[in-house]
Amino acid sequence: MELARGDFLALLGPSGCGKSTLLRMIAGLIPPSAGEISFPADPAARKGIGFVFQEPTLMPWATAARNVALPLELAGMNRREAHARAVEMLARVELAGFEDAYPRALSGGMKMRVSIARALVTRPRLLLMDEPFAALDEITRFRLNNDLLNLWRDERFTVVFVTHSIFESVFLAERVVVMAPRPGRVVRELRVPAEDRDTPEFRTSASYAAHCREVSHALAAAMEAA
Repeated sequence: MELARGDFLALLGPSGCGKSTLLRMIAGLIPPSAGEISFPADPAARKGIGFVFQEPTLMPWATAARNVALPLELAGMNRREAHARAVEMLARVELAGFEDAYPRALSGGMKMRVSIARALVTRPRLLLMDEPFAALDEITRFRLNNDLLNLWRDERFTVVFVTHSIFESVFLAERVVVMAPRPGRVVRELRVPAEDRDTPEFRTSASYAAHCREVSHALAAAMEAA
């Protein structure tokens, strides 16, 4: 499996097939048991990774801005500049005016927006997302799907997005990689052409339904092959 700069790839498969494990291997959090994960020769490539987990994992004693600024401060940026960048990033995820709010005062969707802002504030080349919207209600998930796509289209960072949702994978990703368990492996890759995706009506189109059916059949075949 290869990733080019600016790709949006979704990993789809049943529980236990290794989707989250693969993300952690890409991030360098755990070593691969076999094979290898290679990055471009540029040494900055491995460092330019943002990670959004299933839970927002915010510091409850820190404001939204302080949570977002944390990676910059850990990298040595002075607090004033880090705060300014954090405020700017919060505005990008539609949280302008909530810079001084604490996590306890934020809804689930707002907390996840803070988590996304924190992952993007360092301007990563690669964004890894491990089912970030799975625990949210459908309306909030719908909005965050749209917001994530808009951010990606503006910035063109590379995304690897783990999901259990066929509908979400087809809506978000240019490439849907279907995995099977025991052992975890890639069994099929499907593409969603840009000319299909880049229209406001895509979610209600016949093309979207057709892509969802194709991915659904691929997932069913992967589960039968397990």
